[in-house]
Order: sequence, then structure tokens, then C-alpha cells
Amino acid sequence: MFLHIGEEIINAKDMLGKIDSEIGDGDHGAGMATGAEAFTAKLQEASCHNVNAVFKVTGMEMMKSMGGASGVIFGTMFSGGVKNLPAKETLDTNTLAAIFGESTEAVKKRGKASVGDKTMIDALEPASEALKKAAGEGKGLYDSVADAEEAANQGVEYTKNLEAKFGRAKTLGERALGFQDAGATSVWLIFKSMRVWMEKNE
Repeated sequence: MFLHIGEEIINAKDMLGKIDSEIGDGDHGAGMATGAEAFTAKLQEASCHNVNAVFKVTGMEMMKSMGGASGVIFGTMFSGGVKNLPAKETLDTNTLAAIFGESTEAVKKRGKASVGDKTMIDALEPASEALKKAAGEGKGLYDSVADAEEAANQGVEYTKNLEAKFGRAKTLGERALGFQDAGATSVWLIFKSMRVWMEKNE
């Protein structure tokens, strides 16, 4: 599944770059693609015996290869979620909800952003809450990820109505209105890629 996520991020390089160029530096797509190339290469050669290892390798490789704020934030999204998690051999709804619950808090702590700041948090936190709700309702993994994808997509749409509090877009004020956040778009893409892979391999 993570190899598929990496492939989709690489394929979305130009799209993410175009979105970022509207109000940011325009390098988000290239950065995410670099991170995806690094973690897919590492996952193919690493011996990952549990869920925790897959998330940790993905996060660490993104941090090492991407550099800058995006590398730290997206690396934390993956590695931070499994930091205190007991080793898990299989991925189920409860485990995924626990991982993204922890990762959301880790990203917020590291990046100091909250919902409404026009960042990846506007997609990540709703997706995490959707997973938590799905776990509470006893939903299966596919339906839970589909809920998270939809919540992340709504978060991306929400960023169009916001002024930015971080990055280059912060200097634009009201001129940032109408444009979606590239980081939030990447979060949505990750959940979409999970859902598509599960659909094909269920």
C-alpha cells in the first residue's frame, strides 16, 4: 500500500507544484516526489516486519530526503504516529485511527498550526477524527479510509476560504483566498491512494 502511495505522490508532482505556485514557493510537488522516491526505494530493500516499521521508515526517509519544513512535517505525520504504539502485525481501523490520532498531535506540536491556519492540518485533523469515529462505529478498514479521504477532501476545500498563517502565503493576506493549500492536498492524496489500493486489493 505504501509503495502505491509513493507512486501516486510522484505522479502528482506537477499538480502539487502548480497548486503550491499559486500562493507558495511552488516547490511542494518536487519535495513530496523526492520524499516518495526515497521512502519507496527504502521500503523495497528494508525488512519491515510490522506496521510500525513501515510508518517509521516512510517518515524517516521523508525527513532525510526532503529537507525544509515539509520534510519535517510530513515525516512526523508518518513516524510520529507510531512512536508510542506497541508493535502491530496487521493494520486495522483501530490501529490506523490510533496512528493518525498520535501523528496529528505530533504534527500540531511540531508545526504549531491548528485547523483554520490554511495548512495540512486542515485536512489531517478532520481525516484523523473521521478514523476515530469510524473505529468507534466498528467500521472496516476500507470504509474507514474512505471516510478519512472524504474528510480530508472537505478540509482541502475549506482551505480555499482561509488566509494563511504560515509560509510565503502568509504575506498575501486576503489574496490567498480562493486557493487551496498544497500540504492539505497532499494529505488528501495520501488517504485517496490508500483507499484506491485497498479497492484494488481487497
